Amino acid sequence: MMHVYYGDGKGKTTAALGLALRAAGHGKKVVIVQFLKNSPTGEEASFKHLPDITLLRGKAGKAFTFTMDEVEKQETRLIHNSNLERALSLVYAGACDMLILDEGMDAVRKGLVDEALIRRLVFERPENLELVVTGHKPVQWLLDAAGYVTEMVKKKHPFDRGVAAREGIEF
Repeated sequence: MMHVYYGDGKGKTTAALGLALRAAGHGKKVVIVQFLKNSPTGEEASFKHLPDITLLRGKAGKAFTFTMDEVEKQETRLIHNSNLERALSLVYAGACDMLILDEGMDAVRKGLVDEALIRRLVFERPENLELVVTGHKPVQWLLDAAGYVTEMVKKKHPFDRGVAAREGIEF
């Protein structure tokens, strides 16, 4: 089935990675593509110790897409498409039971990944593939295709009070 976690609330990536951990604990092969992320995180360090989880990530340029120039956006598209193509080769080779596209909806909305590749994956995925897509703003065709849709709604967050992201909690 396909899962979608979206919204401005905390927990989208956490929920997706919780599924990854659960699946790997049952011997399933998990591939995670993280779009729009390249800073070191605790989960990246942890996955190095879990042989059934493959993490593909990266982007070019500055911290946020709204500060990127066109060259950085193009480099980011190339990185994202390369990671997605690598993930798809694992999926179609039968070497992936769960595929997570973390921030996939945002990459689609911002034009920083080949949407046709993601559409093909969603609508022509192998029957036994569990697919998870996260992002802030919903993409309607992804919501429509999903079996699970969860909206994360922020009611309160320390960042609103000026508290920076904390190691081990937000990253």
